[in-house]
Amino acid sequence: MNEIKQTHIFPEGQRLEIVHGDITVETVDAIVNAANERLAHGGGVAGIISRKGGPGIQRESDAWVREHGLVTHEKPAFTGAGMLPCKVVIHAVGPVWGAGGEETKLAAAVRGSLERAEELNLTSIALPAISTGIFGFPKGLAARIFFDTIAGYYQEHPQSILRQVRLTLYDQPALAIFLSAFTDWQQKS
Repeated sequence: MNEIKQTHIFPEGQRLEIVHGDITVETVDAIVNAANERLAHGGGVAGIISRKGGPGIQRESDAWVREHGLVTHEKPAFTGAGMLPCKVVIHAVGPVWGAGGEETKLAAAVRGSLERAEELNLTSIALPAISTGIFGFPKGLAARIFFDTIAGYYQEHPQSILRQVRLTLYDQPALAIFLSAFTDWQQKS
């Protein structure tokens, strides 16, 4: 069972929550898949989401790429959720560490996910720690980018209908790093 570890409430009431648990069981409107630009969901979080959601997610992803081309950091794709409890899967492409411009690309992927959710009239979303697994992005730096990007989004869109953003982290080491960075971020906010 997923457990909220920390919460930050923005001035207009939107919530940022750090959650320990499994993103595939989140009962939010959308979960974010840490995808690659071809939406080939083989390993990592993408593979787990695709397997648990069923083959329809990969079929819809293949159709998206055929119709729209490769997915960019700024404009995530989206598909149905198959057998997952959410309504939509947003497929955000995070950067590979060492490829150049990683911080800007990660911020674009996070912001793009929030914008896509807003476009779809969704009120809640759960994100994994995009790029911090097999893509090698340092977790502490990623955490600060996530928090700053989400806060910046709500500062620019105070009336956003996206009321709940959950960072859902499965493994304990990532959770500890994100919680430490969250404490530091809140003290500076």
